[in-house]
Amino acid sequence: MKNDQLWNADVLNQILDTMAEGLFTLDDQGIITSWNRSMERISGYSAKEAMGKTCGLIECSRCFGKKCPASIHQCGVMIHGRTEAKECVIRHKDGHDVPVIKNARLAKDENGQIVGIVETIIDLTELNRVKEEAMAAKRQLKEAHRLGNIIGKSPVMQHVFDAIRAAANSQANILIQGESGTGKELVAGAIHYNSLQAEKPLITVNCSALSETLLESELFGHVKGAFTGAHRDRTGRFEEADGGTVFLDEIGELTPYMQVKLLRVLQEREIERVGDSSRIKIDIRVIAATHKNLYDLTRAGEFREDLFYRLKVFPIQVPPLRERRVDIPLLAEHFIEKGNQRENRSIAGVHPDAMRLLMEYPWPGNIRELENAVEHAFVLCTADRIMKADLPMEIRGQRGQDSKPHHTYSMGAPVPISITGDVPFRVTRELLMDLLAECDWNKAEVARRIQKSRTSVWKYMKKWDIPLQDPGQT
Repeated sequence: MKNDQLWNADVLNQILDTMAEGLFTLDDQGIITSWNRSMERISGYSAKEAMGKTCGLIECSRCFGKKCPASIHQCGVMIHGRTEAKECVIRHKDGHDVPVIKNARLAKDENGQIVGIVETIIDLTELNRVKEEAMAAKRQLKEAHRLGNIIGKSPVMQHVFDAIRAAANSQANILIQGESGTGKELVAGAIHYNSLQAEKPLITVNCSALSETLLESELFGHVKGAFTGAHRDRTGRFEEADGGTVFLDEIGELTPYMQVKLLRVLQEREIERVGDSSRIKIDIRVIAATHKNLYDLTRAGEFREDLFYRLKVFPIQVPPLRERRVDIPLLAEHFIEKGNQRENRSIAGVHPDAMRLLMEYPWPGNIRELENAVEHAFVLCTADRIMKADLPMEIRGQRGQDSKPHHTYSMGAPVPISITGDVPFRVTRELLMDLLAECDWNKAEVARRIQKSRTSVWKYMKKWDIPLQDPGQT
């Protein structure tokens, strides 16, 4: 084909009509002079309908952030010479918006005189549909890998999910067992909120956080004058949960007296308030949890056998994080999303080198420790991903003097323990007070740091006459 034939108007129109992108031209007065077939498909307007109109026909959402001006000479393309290709929407003939990428630039003759504007339109409808399908698939995958607030795709967690669903469809008492930090309270919540009692109360009581007398009053309530300080009647947690669920955490810490009291509740479904002889009927479901082996405690005579079998009608074992390492990337992503929302950050993920350390670490504190590690990394992270250097020292494998708490141990009778297994030290009243202050009086976090149970922390506090709540906030 000769050069003069190539630039023949009819031939050019045929070439333009083969383009997948929409293309149209405007003259120097802003009037549409050509409109290819792709523009007809994208906009719904035929060439016949578009020719002689202005580009305001398609109501583009971005013309330098303004509506089309009355005069073409005020158009941003005429002033700036071109626009950058950016996503926007145009209005289809039938009224719906079409997502597109729009680009425009001036057309000049050989003398540099403006003869018009050339604009191209790329339809993003199909691409956006694919993106939405991909996002929906990702959401479905996340939903498949979580139940309530519990996340996991490992086979052991799928078994836990199956057990939760079965428990939710039953009224049986549930015993949840697992190490500290594995998410036993989340399992209890998932059971309750997927059951027919989801609209009823879920009352949580930590059996290790209170002394025997306080725990009895907390669970059963009391009448006025039952003991010193009982100035009015008080409804207990069992009554508050009527029709719903009571979650008894750290059930292995119950004293023999409280074990007898709980057994009577499970057998007779009625309670007596402290200081009162009248019985109150209750309709509750009991979910108990412990990090201890209740079977071993039963054999040792420390836990009532009849209560044990009343509680473990349907036992659920929550695996430690080291037995579900395949879930670590999912959990880390979840904690990063939480951190981004909380800190208004945009951390995209974990660097492969850092992820390798997370996958290899034994996680004695389980999921709670992983969440704390991600929060620690947020403090140090300055890149778009969490790096090795952002992780806590123990995960990076560093040991030695720097990993020891910087405290002077002098007050109180010391109790020998070990924080890392190879760095022994002694807990004193001063150390415990410092840790409590550092952890905002969160006794569970203090227990995690010294690798002891919350009960042990409570016993230390009782031994050294440390108040259960921060005295600075009372």
